[in-house]
Amino acid sequence: MSSRRSSAGVWQALAQRIQARWYARSAYMALMPLACLYGALVWLRRKAYENGVFKTRRVARPVIVVGNITVGGSGKTPLVIALVTRLAARGVRAGVVSRGYGGRAATYPLAVDANTAPAQAGDEPVLIATRTGAPVVVAPDRVAAAQALCAAHPDIDVIVADDGLQHYRLARQAEIAVRDAARGYGNGWLLPAGPLREPLARLARVDLEAAHGAGGDYQLTVRAARRLVDDARCALDDFACQTVHAVAGIGDPARFFAALTAHGLDVKAHPMPDHHRYTPADLVFGDDRPVLMTEKDAIKCRDMTDSRLWAVPADAVLSDDFAARLDGLIAPFFEPTHKENR
Repeated sequence: MSSRRSSAGVWQALAQRIQARWYARSAYMALMPLACLYGALVWLRRKAYENGVFKTRRVARPVIVVGNITVGGSGKTPLVIALVTRLAARGVRAGVVSRGYGGRAATYPLAVDANTAPAQAGDEPVLIATRTGAPVVVAPDRVAAAQALCAAHPDIDVIVADDGLQHYRLARQAEIAVRDAARGYGNGWLLPAGPLREPLARLARVDLEAAHGAGGDYQLTVRAARRLVDDARCALDDFACQTVHAVAGIGDPARFFAALTAHGLDVKAHPMPDHHRYTPADLVFGDDRPVLMTEKDAIKCRDMTDSRLWAVPADAVLSDDFAARLDGLIAPFFEPTHKENR
């Protein structure tokens, strides 16, 4: 085992231990004073924007933010992809802005397309560009990203911000807060005693709250697999009754492993840290069995010439009720009067 994998395993184990406490509705009591201090800073920052001490900037197109108030993955990116696709089906061209977490570009803002290196842009922006074909721009400063997007693509009608619920400097016309249906908001404490970036009261100010997972507003479904080396496709059920290695460097790897198991696969699970940067050595497991991974992980492995590697795309399937509420939220963005007066 490489030292790199060993180091990743240590950090992963630590993160899992902390998150297990958060989502078991317990907390480290010694961290509660720090959580109170963090809460005070969050409150002061919010008030500074509300009172004009910190300035909010509007850009040339309306902005819809898809984010959350917890740390870690909650299923935002699949909902962003579904939202961009839903807007396109109604004749509304969306562009996407993101922080580009996990990437490091020489200069920002950075325009992203399907061929951009994830090491520069981050895995999620490249995935969004690949799946939707929409223009994507990343920058730590979301205002700069949105301005660059509008300048380069004056034909877009709306901007979707992947994450950025706490990036108050960017004015927005609508907010969608995503939560994991199973884990919820954990113990309800702010960082570092719990998983919350902002107090639960913040949800009263969003336009739509979406629960991701079984029994929630939308679920991710997996049906097929694509071999990385030659783009060959097959049904996921073709792997039924086979033993496969499953790799997931996402917020909740267990969800991916369970989805594969539901299709009858015998899964050897290999959870990795979220946004993990893969090397070929990370995917050597001592045999020639297929290695199935999330599409987000596959984005970072697409140049590997290993015929064992398969990507498993996931699609967000919206409940009828949530689809109706989402359509009600985005309706103003595809009304003729909105486009004419933008």
